[in-house]
Amino acid sequence: MQFKDYYKTLGVERSASDDDIRKAYRRLARKFHPDVSKEKNAEEQFKAVGEAYEVLKDKEKRAAYDRLGTHRPGQDFRPPPGWEQQYGRGGGFRSEDMDGLDLGDLFGGLFGGGAGKGGGFGRGRARSAPPRAPIEAETSITLDEAFNGTERTFQISGGDGTQYPVTVRIPKGAAHGARMRVPTRGVAGDIMLTVRIAPHPVYTVDGRDLQVELALTPSEAALGTSVEVPTPAGPVRLKVKPGTSSGQRLRLTGRGLPNPNGDAGNLHALVLVKVPAELSDAEREAYEQLARVSTFDPRAR
Repeated sequence: MQFKDYYKTLGVERSASDDDIRKAYRRLARKFHPDVSKEKNAEEQFKAVGEAYEVLKDKEKRAAYDRLGTHRPGQDFRPPPGWEQQYGRGGGFRSEDMDGLDLGDLFGGLFGGGAGKGGGFGRGRARSAPPRAPIEAETSITLDEAFNGTERTFQISGGDGTQYPVTVRIPKGAAHGARMRVPTRGVAGDIMLTVRIAPHPVYTVDGRDLQVELALTPSEAALGTSVEVPTPAGPVRLKVKPGTSSGQRLRLTGRGLPNPNGDAGNLHALVLVKVPAELSDAEREAYEQLARVSTFDPRAR
């Protein structure tokens, strides 16, 4: 069995207090966390720091580790005489069982773990933790962020209570109510993120389709016109046919929210025919003239 210097891994003295060990672990866990670290071999370093802390934070396991003595890291060694009987109670440890056994697996099986098949450890066998339930989270994004994509950073708690930042990339075209599963590399359960699009002063969101109100004057609606309509990608010109009525929806294909897996949504311009609240003398005369000559009856049905 090869020796691992857990004190050196955490960067503390063998006489370090429990508080010193805890502080060292939290500092190194943040430094080497795979989701945020830029360090080389961060994932391996993170695992090594976690293994060292699991042993040194436990009084009994730390005492058993200290009883092994000091050796060079990587040096082959055997526990001193009587070590198995003193610290391996309930595990049935024998010196011959320890050939090829990883030191971390050995301490993972201490104090009640059985040796061999069905026990707490085996010859070089890794132990797997049960999967953790996903962490439910929700975030609100603007329509512009839904159109272009954005990021959100969450603080999640590891098994020891340490907070880790996890940055989530929300792709462009995220629909209102969309759910995303975000892996956190085993530090905690995956994040199950629900995306909400905040209300917008101009657009109404319906899936990937958008709707915008288009105000027209009576003459524009009757005679037809070309007007500028806002879209998330910038204004476009829309041709309004003569005889367009209030309540009609004019479609601009592909001008809604993008879709990473298919066609983009559409933008619908809802026509609202507006009349002036106050009329000038000339406007009043024109409307009166129109009323005298027009045969159109909107209530004929």
